[in-house]
Amino acid sequence: MSPNGTQESAHRLASLGFTKCKMHLHSLPEQLVEDTIRNGQGVLSDTGAICVMTGKFTGRAPKDRFIVKDSITENAVDWNAINMPFAVEDFNSLKKQVVAYLDEKEVYVKALSACADPDHKLKIRLIAEYPWSAHFADNMFLPTAPEEKQNFTPEWTILCAPGFYANPEVDHTPRKNFAILSFEQKTIIIGGTGYTGEIKKGIFSVLNFVLPHQRNVLSMHCSANVGQDGDTAIFFGLSGTGKTTLSADPDRFLIGDDEHGWSDNGVFNFEGGCYAKCIDLSEEKEPEIYRAIRHGAILENIVFKEGTREPDYADDSITPNTRVSYPIDHIDNALEGSMAGHPTNIFFLTCDSFGVLPPISKLTPGQAMYHFISGYTAKVAGTEEGIDEPETTFSACFGAPFMPLHPTEYAQMLGRQMRDHKVNIWLINTGWTGGAYGVGSRIKLRYTRAMISAALLGELDQVHFSEHPILKLNIPAACPNVPDELLNPINTWSDKEAYVTQARDLAKAFAKNFEAFADMATPEIMAGAPIPDGNMPG
Repeated sequence: MSPNGTQESAHRLASLGFTKCKMHLHSLPEQLVEDTIRNGQGVLSDTGAICVMTGKFTGRAPKDRFIVKDSITENAVDWNAINMPFAVEDFNSLKKQVVAYLDEKEVYVKALSACADPDHKLKIRLIAEYPWSAHFADNMFLPTAPEEKQNFTPEWTILCAPGFYANPEVDHTPRKNFAILSFEQKTIIIGGTGYTGEIKKGIFSVLNFVLPHQRNVLSMHCSANVGQDGDTAIFFGLSGTGKTTLSADPDRFLIGDDEHGWSDNGVFNFEGGCYAKCIDLSEEKEPEIYRAIRHGAILENIVFKEGTREPDYADDSITPNTRVSYPIDHIDNALEGSMAGHPTNIFFLTCDSFGVLPPISKLTPGQAMYHFISGYTAKVAGTEEGIDEPETTFSACFGAPFMPLHPTEYAQMLGRQMRDHKVNIWLINTGWTGGAYGVGSRIKLRYTRAMISAALLGELDQVHFSEHPILKLNIPAACPNVPDELLNPINTWSDKEAYVTQARDLAKAFAKNFEAFADMATPEIMAGAPIPDGNMPG
């Protein structure tokens, strides 16, 4: 047991079945870095960040994530291809095996919490096989005061055992790896994968059930920041659309980069850190994130430049999903307390690799609900095995893999909050213009930042907007520091007929995806849907 451990904590762990493992209780991040290096599991970069390899899995494995079907979840969870049920007896058997496996190891125990709002704090205990898994949790969750650790009583426990593999024939898992949530036992078990995002997203899934279903608080897959005058902005978006990049604004205070709640008091961060993509990272493009990669940060699946310890952020030979986690205070303008008021502006971020969507458009409340339920983005060719052309992706509420409830429950809560607080809603395309991926070009980050800045400063309030005949989106005629021709996407295409065809195809994809939600959609929501047979002028 580590010197800063306690007999009280050991006793509590013994009640879970841990009787002989060597426990490292509440180790400091520096100790976890030392143990990672001692174990041969990581090396230091030239910035002082610890660099680790997560193994076979360099991203989440959504097809291996389950929710135990029990008395709490049976009639509440939206069971589908994402929220897949797992039997109580199989969970109990697998949990027992994981505990027995970890009990033969050195384990790292952390007492942490989620939710910056003290009214909704969730106490978390992590028991991890690897020191860098515990370090990741240190970065991503909120700390517990030293005097609270001795009698710490967690609400949820995470058992993280990357080296343990299930037997699919016996344990009834599809593969050897798994991430399973039990709401009755308030336990998450993770095995067969070292990807740290499973820890983070496991707790996010818990909060996406508990807060809306039991506490009437909207949980959101979004980043958030606040201006000098207290105006809060929220950025929804799937991975790769720019949530972390666009919320790290040197002129605004960062609330958080990925997971938030929206209660009657305002917006609050679930986490204590950031988990950013590193592919093609540069100080010029993303200075706040680049400078956050120092001692205390964890780089995942990064390759060094030959003969150095300098990370090569352009190298995707291991994965395009290279990542860094760091405490939020590594961002100079992080908001102390990670709580702010109700939002003035909400941005839906999408990376449209078809080059169809305008770079910025203003949404009506009905359109906002339609696009929130749709959760559109597009995967780019070459980023995943088997994808040779841009591919449409719809993820309800911009976070379907983490949403245990039916999407309409989150959408209805968002709709109430938007109306109650008179929020401006914007759709931002961070993807392509002038043609699809391979033909057109990526919208420059400086233009995206300029458009968001204009919206935040109210500089678009008096600008004329025109409605796109197919997409039904309201496009501004002008925006400060952005070329006018960029604002209407058809103007950037040399082949106008090809643009119209692509726009109609995307509208059809929206309509096809929305069939699953049409029964609950109001006329106002459906009026905001794209029209595949709409006629473009000229």
